[in-house]
Amino acid sequence: MSETITTVRGCDIGWERAGLGVDVVWGHGLTQSRELEDRRPMVHWAGIGARVLRYDARGHGRSQSTPDLDGYGWDELARDQLALVDAVGIDRYVAAGASMGAATALHAAVIAPHRVLGLVLVIPPTGWETRADQIAVYEQGAEIVAARGVEPLIRAGEAIPPPDPLAGDPEYRALRAEALRSWDPQRLALAMRGATRAQLPTREAIASIGCPCLVLAWSGDAGHPVSTADELRALIPHADLRIASTVDDMAAWSNTIGEFLDTM
Repeated sequence: MSETITTVRGCDIGWERAGLGVDVVWGHGLTQSRELEDRRPMVHWAGIGARVLRYDARGHGRSQSTPDLDGYGWDELARDQLALVDAVGIDRYVAAGASMGAATALHAAVIAPHRVLGLVLVIPPTGWETRADQIAVYEQGAEIVAARGVEPLIRAGEAIPPPDPLAGDPEYRALRAEALRSWDPQRLALAMRGATRAQLPTREAIASIGCPCLVLAWSGDAGHPVSTADELRALIPHADLRIASTVDDMAAWSNTIGEFLDTM
């Protein structure tokens, strides 16, 4: 699978595409990238009948960092995504992603409903009233990383329990630490500061989404609370919600996504 770099909206974006079937565009979470996701895939795309475009969001992985913090807002990342699919020649597609990528997909469906066939929202993040506390976490984390590097952030994370499906995973903390150490600290601080500008679409805008939606959440994670997933299920007219509390529940996600995409 070869990588392509495409300039969209003044930013170089690294992306790759593989598979056959319905077009899916997948966005990763904050501080992640295609490379880091490959070390612990949340979705195994090889067994799913889809043509999947994966890309590194602005400021992540092989994509360019930009100085304007507003450019890291989820609505702006959605505009990056829409510009990228235009450049690639994709007309309509399923917008999918985890955490930040899920929020990006939501914004894409609000901004360009005629382009988005369906939504796959994996571990949707904090939003609306619950967002303020998470913004404070990112602000503090960015200050620490910029001043002292990633090691204090890794140590602080050791006090936070893993999400329920990963509670028994002996590699969870080691992989998290490895991922953070792969970052340039100043670049990481910029991405974290950018996340303080991010918010979900308004409830009214989300309620206007008409495409089918699959929401996959997990329990035991304050940064990706079940409350967000519950509210998305209630707001989006054609939404189905599955909550994973065990590793087996999470292992079923790829098949669940495949079944959902078969309806597109």
